[in-house]
Amino acid sequence: MDIAIDHDRCIGAGQCALIAPEVFDQGDDGLALLLVDRPGAAQAPAVREAAESCPLSAITVTEDREPAA
Repeated sequence: MDIAIDHDRCIGAGQCALIAPEVFDQGDDGLALLLVDRPGAAQAPAVREAAESCPLSAITVTEDREPAA
């Protein structure tokens, strides 16, 4: 799972930090801050929920691909 934050879209609503505090925080400017580049499987559901809850869709989550057989 890869996570990207579009800081041009982020308004600092803080939903991500509330939902997944192990992965997201807010910087001094109030904007989203990524604490973990590649969270573990246990954090994945909260990261997805945080991305879905972002009011301006500033968080993008890209799932890892399964290796081809």
